[in-house]
This record gives sequence, C-alpha cells and structure tokens, in this order.
Amino acid sequence: MAEPLVNQYGPDVPQAIARMIAAVHPAFEAKKFMRDVLQGYEALALMPRGKHIARALQRHLPPDYPKAVAVLLASLDQPHGRPEGLSMASFLYLPHTMFVAEFGLDHFEASMHAQHALTQRFTAEFSIRPFLQHHEIATLTRLKQWASDPSDHVRRLVSEGSRPRLPWASRLPAFQKNPAPVIDLLELLKDDPALYVRRSVANNLNDIGKDHPDLLAKTAKQWLKGASEERRWIVQHALRSAVKRGEAGALEVLGFGKSAKVEVSNARITPARVPMGEKVNIAFDVSNTSGKTQDVLVDFCIHYVKASGKTSAKVFKVKVLSLAPNETVRLSKTVSTAEMTTRKHHAGKHHVDMLLNGLARELGSFELVAESRR
Repeated sequence: MAEPLVNQYGPDVPQAIARMIAAVHPAFEAKKFMRDVLQGYEALALMPRGKHIARALQRHLPPDYPKAVAVLLASLDQPHGRPEGLSMASFLYLPHTMFVAEFGLDHFEASMHAQHALTQRFTAEFSIRPFLQHHEIATLTRLKQWASDPSDHVRRLVSEGSRPRLPWASRLPAFQKNPAPVIDLLELLKDDPALYVRRSVANNLNDIGKDHPDLLAKTAKQWLKGASEERRWIVQHALRSAVKRGEAGALEVLGFGKSAKVEVSNARITPARVPMGEKVNIAFDVSNTSGKTQDVLVDFCIHYVKASGKTSAKVFKVKVLSLAPNETVRLSKTVSTAEMTTRKHHAGKHHVDMLLNGLARELGSFELVAESRR
C-alpha cells in the first residue's frame, strides 16, 4: 500500500520554511515559530497542516501584509534542505498559498503578484478562488492577461483555478450558475501549446458539463470546427463524463448519436460468485446486423452495491468499434474487486449493463461474496 501523503509533510516542512525565511529576514524568530507551529501539528491531515503553518506564519511575520508576503516571496529560492526527489516536493509552498488566500484579500495587487510567483513553484489554483469570489471582475481581468503569460504554469492557473468543481477545493457557485466567464477564459487557452494546460482546459469544460450539459455539447461542437488533433483531444477528454452518463448531446458530437444496429450475444461473466478482492471477467460478442459499416461506442457499467444496499453505477470504457457489415467482434475486460481508496466494495448481487452508443442493455450479473480463496 502506498505511503500516505501526509507522512511526507512532517515537522521538517515548517523547519525548512523557517530556515528559508530567516535567511532573508533576520528578525524572524525561527525557534518561537517552530514552538508555535508544532502545537497540535501531528494530529492534523495534509491540507489542515498547510493552513496551520500559514496561520503561524501570520503570527510571526511582520503584521503588515504587503511586507509579510514580500518576505515570503524573497525566501522562495533559498535552500530548503529537504531530500531531493520527494513526490510532494512542491507542497513545501502550500502554506505560502494558503497565507495569501486567508490574509491577502484586502491587498489585491500584492496577492496577485504573489500568486503569479507561487504558481510557478507549486500551484495557486486553491488560493486564487477566494479572489474570484470576492473580487470577481478584477480577478477575471487578471486571468485573461495571464492566459498569454510565457509560463505554462501561469496559463494553467487560469483554467485550473476557475474550475467550478475543482477537487480538494470549495466550489465556485457563481460559475456553476453562469459559466460564461469561465468559457471566455477557456476560449483563450483551447489551442495552448502545452498539454499540461490543455488537459486543465478539458477538465474545466468537463466540470461545466456536470451543471450545463447542453452548453458542454454546444461548446464542444463549436471547438471541433477546423480543430487540430490537439483540440480534438481536448473535446474528447472534456466529454468523457457526459459520455459515461449517456448524454445524447455529447454522444452526438462524437458521432454516436444514433442507436447502434448491433446484437450482443454469448455474454459470460466469470466467476458467477466472486470472492471479495478477486477479479471478475466480463466478455461478450458484438455483431453488426446491418448491411453498412458502423462505428459503435462500446462500454459497460457495473452497478456496485453500497453499504445501504442501494447501488451506484460505474462505467468502464471498452473501445470504439468500426464494424463491417455482419462482422462480429469478441470483447473482454477484467475488473478487480480489491479495495481502493476511491471505492469500498460490499457483498451482494452486482448487475452489469452493456452501453452501446450510450444506450444500456442488460448483460448479466455476478455475486460478490465476503470470503477469500485459500
């Protein structure tokens, strides 16, 4: 099992920050800061640790925010002494962004300058959100300027920070209700040269589609006109959740708007009784029953049993088939029932559906049992 991320965020993090600040601001009392910050530190999870350090910084840096944030920025490139190669190396700057988010709202220019610098070392996608909520017009104006910044980290901030449903962050209700300002930003970035940025654009548009499926389909259709391969990838990636939900608009954009004239046969789900933690194989034939070649989007869906006894559907991508007239293709996929951080398995009957161009057909079921093979 992978080591919890919080284990890489021990007392050495505030110690490194203290050394870096003391190197540029001799008045900083590192020992007092450390005594303060370590009170209750071990009991906290990852993100609360970052906020805890930020609040301790506010108590030990100059009380004037512009002066305090200037000290933080001056310290960024000082040696930190942490081991190289840590998977969370950039998280050293998490408290800096939280400092800006919590204490910088009344100092717009100083905070924008800080976030421009910090996002090139960590990410300011979390700290930019309070500014979008409290200084919407000014922040959107600045993000439009940053959409052409030389740094791909800054350009990514434009789209990642404005995601209405950004993971690990509070939502942006105003943009969930009216995503037009966000779409305007994404229009500036849809042909960005960096995949790093384009992936963020796709994720943002995917977020928007969860609240506005028709707008997602409309935007995707517009973006496909004269699109490069890179922009086509953005559209396909942005539509992924809508396709899993079987939304007609998204399927039509991708050319799968019509019901597939195919037959599904010889379905086998083995074993019929699956011990918890083992694997289940799902196999079936797909046959083109028409006299024309058909492109068919093939997925399947497992209705996982929840602790309450209700079910929650999970769609698994299979492939796009180009079936010649009367052609039959056998498809197979193996799924693990091992415990995951994103899904807890429960015993019970799990129904399986086949999705052909987004339309469900019942395929069969398997029984997940709370026992392991010896």
